[in-house]
Amino acid sequence: MKKGAFALYAAAAAASALGLIACSAEAMEAARYSLRLCGEVLIPSLFPFFVLSALIQELGLPSRLGRLAAPGMGRLFGVSGPGCAALILGLMAGYPLGAASAAGLVERGEVSREEGGRLLGFCNNSGPAFILGAAGTGVFGGARFGLLLYAAHILAALTAGVLLSLGRPRAAARLPEIRPARAGALPAAVTASVRNMINVCGFVIAFGVVTGTLDAVGLLPALALDLSRLTGLEISASRAAIVGFFELGGGVGAMRGLAATPVNLAVCAAVIGWGGLSVHFQTSAVVAGAEISTARHFTGRCLSAVFSFVYVLLLAPAVI
Repeated sequence: MKKGAFALYAAAAAASALGLIACSAEAMEAARYSLRLCGEVLIPSLFPFFVLSALIQELGLPSRLGRLAAPGMGRLFGVSGPGCAALILGLMAGYPLGAASAAGLVERGEVSREEGGRLLGFCNNSGPAFILGAAGTGVFGGARFGLLLYAAHILAALTAGVLLSLGRPRAAARLPEIRPARAGALPAAVTASVRNMINVCGFVIAFGVVTGTLDAVGLLPALALDLSRLTGLEISASRAAIVGFFELGGGVGAMRGLAATPVNLAVCAAVIGWGGLSVHFQTSAVVAGAEISTARHFTGRCLSAVFSFVYVLLLAPAVI
């Protein structure tokens, strides 16, 4: 590790320790809230899809599906057909299922590591349960707002996938080899899903404590005020954007009570598109075994945030 990076990590660790000591009660409350979020929302909504994703791959279904999707996936995104399984699961189930699916495809030899990296750029997305339920109905009070956010999210993901494939060699539209199912598919799927779920919950709790501590020491309100002055956003929307930079659920939840204006909806869409640092670390954890570079995931999330913001502004007049 370079000296500069070591000094930065050391300073961050020291500041975190001081913050936890000075604001221990607030940090504990933030951890409790994050644990409730994991137990009441994330585990019930994500774990079944983790098992489904792993089981689909253990049964060799991506190679069968890939024979149908090979031409389109190759032309649009520069990846081979089995990658469509990661795209579908990512859009159905939410973060970080798309990344976990891409990693599984690489580990099974369905796609190359290069293709796995490309898949991370557009297949790891938020799911309809969170966007339609938590964001649309829970935050803005209407299912139509959730549909707007989800449509913009899908369009942004596909746009990011196309842009990330430009100038890169396209995967041949070959028919993938049909791979047989593995023995013991269900136990293997459940075991892998438990491991991934623990990683997800760990990062959600960690970043929940970070944002809770920043709020307690007064740094979060100060940053929100500065961002509001710089951009003209409402202070509550600015605060939500900053919290969402770290953790998705907290960022979207911080928008509760705001009017469903095009700008507020666009900010919410950008937060969902970015996913939060928590999602970025979750992704790094679930793809570590496949040795996939996460550089395109970062780029893809940045593109998704920008295009989600733009698409909501373009589509909002038809909804509001």
